[in-house]
Amino acid sequence: MTDDRSPRLVWTEDGAPRSGRFDDVYFSREDGLAETRAVFLHGCGLPEAWQGLRHFTVAELGFGTGLNIAALLDLWRREGPPDAHLHIFSVEGFPLSREEAARALSNWPEIADAADALLSAWPAPTPGFHRLDLPGFNATLDLAVGEVEWALSQWSGPADAWFLDGFAPSTNPAMWSEAVLDLIAARSSPTSRIATFTVAGSVRRGLAQRGFTVEKRPGHGRKRERLEARREAPPAAPPTPSVAIIGAGVAGAALARAFQALGLAPVVIEAETPGAGASGFPSALVTPRLDAGDEGIAALYAQALARAGALYGQTPDAVVAHGVLQLEQTPRDAARFGKIAAQPVWPTDGMTTLDAESCSAHLGEAVETGGLMMRDALAVRPSAILKAWLDDATLITARVATLERADGRWRLADTAGEIIAEAGVVVLAAGAGAPDLAPNLPLSPVAGQADWIEGVEAAPVAWGGYAAPTAEGLLFGATHDRGQAAPIVSAEAGAKNLAAVSARLPALAARIAAAGPSQARVAVRATTPDRLPLAGALGDGLFVLGGLGSRGFCAAPLLAEHLAALATGAPSPLPADLAARVAPLRFSTGEGLVQPAAKADG
Repeated sequence: MTDDRSPRLVWTEDGAPRSGRFDDVYFSREDGLAETRAVFLHGCGLPEAWQGLRHFTVAELGFGTGLNIAALLDLWRREGPPDAHLHIFSVEGFPLSREEAARALSNWPEIADAADALLSAWPAPTPGFHRLDLPGFNATLDLAVGEVEWALSQWSGPADAWFLDGFAPSTNPAMWSEAVLDLIAARSSPTSRIATFTVAGSVRRGLAQRGFTVEKRPGHGRKRERLEARREAPPAAPPTPSVAIIGAGVAGAALARAFQALGLAPVVIEAETPGAGASGFPSALVTPRLDAGDEGIAALYAQALARAGALYGQTPDAVVAHGVLQLEQTPRDAARFGKIAAQPVWPTDGMTTLDAESCSAHLGEAVETGGLMMRDALAVRPSAILKAWLDDATLITARVATLERADGRWRLADTAGEIIAEAGVVVLAAGAGAPDLAPNLPLSPVAGQADWIEGVEAAPVAWGGYAAPTAEGLLFGATHDRGQAAPIVSAEAGAKNLAAVSARLPALAARIAAAGPSQARVAVRATTPDRLPLAGALGDGLFVLGGLGSRGFCAAPLLAEHLAALATGAPSPLPADLAARVAPLRFSTGEGLVQPAAKADG
């Protein structure tokens, strides 16, 4: 995608937005809302087409001002099936700002509620996929910022209806290319319907050649004709699997939330209590993995951070502090942080380099190095997140010792051989314990102790070690003991953590020491050889979300939604190339990656 993402917007004398880039209007000057309803909503047979369905997906090429989607949301709330969910995928190569869209949408107060919901969730214009929650409308919008062919190749689909609303083929031929039409056909459901304002012969012929029945219809306003197309194949029965999640840390909780958002009622099985493992500390930093050279890693964690921030912001009492300062650790970090701050995946001012003086002012004590201010990183309260996301799930306290596949389902048994649960889909989310059930998973344990003290306040900061505010004080640490799977709390580790703080922030270390004895906890994280998570299918209805390392609270929300989509056939929020980066089978030798353990020690 070009670096210049501006639509070069101009406003006509009568207040209509016009793209200077494509020399075309965004909507009819006479009545854009009426045109949207006639061409796209009625053209796709709405609301009749979604009656009786629990899930309905609309894809749009050309998000523009958001008018089509606001009109769709308004209709869905008024005439959508009860308890059904609307999924929307839209593509925009040259996004408008929130202010520009608000000016355009203000012309139609009758859909103000839907417009306001869109504007409130309006994403940064960074390239990639952006998931927007619209809970007041039982809807989710995935907005892809990028070229249309790229976006469709990355999306999983399928769409039940298409709004083809790019600028005219004569001015924007890339939106109507043969490759794009191929992708539309590939991402369509068996009964998909298409609506568009254009009746260009190339579009009519292209859709017909790809199995659609194409018809011209009377147009709207000055346009004499419009186009409707449809498929008539018998619909496939949508999958409605039963789901069991093993593990109730942040991965398991995020999965429970994601499956419930898709209308399923998962069972969560936990050997001890929620947060008994690495998710049980009183605070956690939500920070991305920083990579100046790998665009895929940067894009993955930029999207993950944005999604985590949105969901934690909706969770009561979850966010403790905004913004995390990453201090330089080596002389080369100054240049590296500069490259990271300039990456296009971060929103404007999302990453800002600071000199030593600015870092000192932020931290309240002198430091000798600069750093990177991660504006959208967070300190969060894990207990609040786990409680909110697990409250509506069925939680079973048991230790799964064996998995057995029989009659198209998984049987989960305890150490005595008693059946705990049966499910069509099982997700391993047990952190470092996942290899007990899938021995070939490429996961390695890394033990870590963190300490915390009450009555000490500090801004969130990381440097190799870290300090994270809690509701009552400060968490600091943590040790990293690779290969250690059964650690215990030790005074030696606590002294090591305090020494790490003292080496970078001696004034803070002195305040910690003066506040009295600290509390401590130790847990085991799981890491992979490439330090990227595992999120995807292992085969036969078995999935894994693990290998999150120290980035669990950043990565889990987005990756859980991706995995839930894979398991149910719903559209994934993750572009295909990023999904491949976290696919478990990337470590496959060609003979498969894992087989469930016939038996595992308790």
